[in-house]
Amino acid sequence: MNTNEKIKGHILLIEDNEKILQGNKRMLEWGNYTVSEATTLFEAREIIKSVNPDVIVLDIMLPDGSGLDFVRELRNSRKADIPVLLLTGLTTQKDILRGLKSGGDDYLTKPYDFSILLARIEALMRRSQRVPQRITKGKLSLEVATSVAAFDGVDLLLTKKEFALLLVFVQNAERFIEAEYLYERVWNRPMANDANALKSAIKRLRAKLTGSGWQIVWERGIGYCFEAE
Repeated sequence: MNTNEKIKGHILLIEDNEKILQGNKRMLEWGNYTVSEATTLFEAREIIKSVNPDVIVLDIMLPDGSGLDFVRELRNSRKADIPVLLLTGLTTQKDILRGLKSGGDDYLTKPYDFSILLARIEALMRRSQRVPQRITKGKLSLEVATSVAAFDGVDLLLTKKEFALLLVFVQNAERFIEAEYLYERVWNRPMANDANALKSAIKRLRAKLTGSGWQIVWERGIGYCFEAE
C-alpha cells in the first residue's frame, strides 16, 4: 500500500478460491483500498455485523450456500445500500439476469482482467458516493459545497471534520456505522490507535446537535448510529 495516498475505500471480498482471494486482496491493498475477506457466507455475515464496506465483491458458488441468498438478505437489512459486484464463473445470460435480479449491482465473469474488476469497483463507488449539493433531514440542512450545516436556519458552526462526520451520518441515518469506517472516511487513513480524535469530534458534534431532533448513539461492538430522538 502506498502510504502517501489516502485510503480510497473499504472492500469486502467473499471468495472461496484462496488464490483468487489473495490475488485480489493484494492488488486492492496496493491500490490503497482497505480489504476484509471471507471464504464462506458465515464469515461474511459475521464481518457485516461490524463492518460497513463501500463495495462487496461476491462469488455466487460458496461452500455453505449461494451468494445470491446473501445478496437478498443484504437488501432486506439495514445495510441494503452497499453496492454488490457479483464475481463468478457462472457465465450464461440466465445466470447474469438471475444475479442482477437478486440484487446485484454489477456482474463480472471469471476469468477476468484485474483492471476491469478495479474499474467496476470504482464505478460502483462513484455511483454510491454521489452527494447532492443540499441535504435535508427535517429542519436540519447540509450545504455540501460550503460545508455548512444549519438547524432551522441557524448555522451550527461545525468544523470541517465535524461537518464531514455529520455528512456520513446523514447519508447512513438510522444505520450503525463502525468507528473504523467513520475514521477512514473523515481522516482518510486507517484509525490505528487514534480513536480519541474520533471520540472528541463526535462529542463536539453531539453538543452542537442538541435540540435538533437528532442524536448520535453508540453500542459496544456495533458502532455509532445517527437517529431521530
